[in-house]
Amino acid sequence: MRPLRRRLALSAILVLIALPLAAPVAAKDSNRSEHQRVVDYWTPARMQSAIPRDFVKVGSAFQPKAKPPKPPGGGGGGGGVVKGASWTQGGPVLARTGKVFFTMAGVRYVCSGSVATDSRSGVSLVLTAAHCAYDEVEEAFATDWLFIPAYDSAPTTTCSQTAYGCWTASALVVHDGYASAGGFNTQATVHDFAFAVVGAGGKSGSAQLDQAVGSYGVSTSGVSAGTKLYAFGYPAAGKYKGRDLVYCAGPIFTDVYNDDLTWGMACNMTGGSSGGPWLAGFEASQSNATLSSLNSYGYQGLSNMYGPRFNADTADVYGAANGANGNTIVH
Repeated sequence: MRPLRRRLALSAILVLIALPLAAPVAAKDSNRSEHQRVVDYWTPARMQSAIPRDFVKVGSAFQPKAKPPKPPGGGGGGGGVVKGASWTQGGPVLARTGKVFFTMAGVRYVCSGSVATDSRSGVSLVLTAAHCAYDEVEEAFATDWLFIPAYDSAPTTTCSQTAYGCWTASALVVHDGYASAGGFNTQATVHDFAFAVVGAGGKSGSAQLDQAVGSYGVSTSGVSAGTKLYAFGYPAAGKYKGRDLVYCAGPIFTDVYNDDLTWGMACNMTGGSSGGPWLAGFEASQSNATLSSLNSYGYQGLSNMYGPRFNADTADVYGAANGANGNTIVH
């Protein structure tokens, strides 16, 4: 009887040891299932029906119409200024910049985003505008959040036919300054940045985003008025159709109508470009350029784009995203 008892006791121990080891496998299966659910949700018809989520500032308030005076510092076409042109030179920026699809309050939207360097294995980060990740009025995170890198390389509405495939968010991270703004206002513009945590994806469902296309570092200092930045995005309104990667380039200036709290750049990109990256040091190296702001809002009738100043709050959101396992509001 003793040998039998020993065998039974040993079996019980082995079962207890084995049970915790099954949890990570179950979590991975759940993540794969959720990833596939989001990919399946975005049928060609739904992607085609997605509308830009953009904001236009009129004077001191965000409204859909009227034309304020032109802020100083905006600019013509000289001195290396590009106010909106198709990017035709390929390279890392083409691969690392993509389109973002998501839903808010039952409405399907489209924005832009770019791959940011992360410090964890198994996940990657995508930088976009906070208004492309969080509904500031309903106080709710976006759902069905999906990213397609290098969209210009194969502009299609089927993930399996894109250049690299699609990745979906397992977590969205924003700052409380945006989440508590109550609407798209000055407070919101200052905090209009977000990071999406994306797990395995791509055409195989197991590819790592940053390993597939590379990533850009995030800088929260080093730019000032007069610094030349490059802005990228997928504008999908007006003369733009959302299929081409478009860029602007020129010196940045402060938005005097927003208390000089945000950056501006001469740029005629339209809705759909929101969340697209502003890169510093781009002329020297496409690969080593740094994310220094993003497309956030514009003025009705002006060929300028505006974006938040990356600062300590940006660094806090970026740091939290590097450890986030679920939707997070950073205080």
